[in-house]
Amino acid sequence: MKKLNILTTGGTIDKIYYDDKSDYQIGEPEIGRILRAMNVAFEWEIRALLRKDSLHLNDSDRSLICQAIFASDDSHFLITHGTDTMVETAAALGDVGERVIVMTGALNPARFIDSDAVFNIGCAVGAVQCLPPGTWIAMNGRIWDPTKVRKNRAENRFEAAG
Repeated sequence: MKKLNILTTGGTIDKIYYDDKSDYQIGEPEIGRILRAMNVAFEWEIRALLRKDSLHLNDSDRSLICQAIFASDDSHFLITHGTDTMVETAAALGDVGERVIVMTGALNPARFIDSDAVFNIGCAVGAVQCLPPGTWIAMNGRIWDPTKVRKNRAENRFEAAG
């Protein structure tokens, strides 16, 4: 991997909560802060494409994500994304050729002390360097084929579909 191209779209991982009524905004991408704090030993670049909860992503947003990937000469991508529609965005990417794309997010904002963000990002960084070409999801300590996973909202985790 020459360089890791990181695309951010918003989602819970970057949420900032302001009051007890769950009023929030999507803040600056947290992944840069996390990678700097972990002193990673590879070159990376962040491009903040969107700042949306994934429930609000639409076909135009998914097209923008596809355009950013296919316009790049890079071969390794990490996408931070809201967990509610991560699987749908993975499907929208279609055939990615020789690119390795790993999507990840968080079930709790990265700013929360008990967030799964750092763990998920770490899993995604390891995965993007080892997986064959294709699109993958790194959540809950597992690497998932996006066609075989779903988010279980009741249990607040990803699990095998079907």
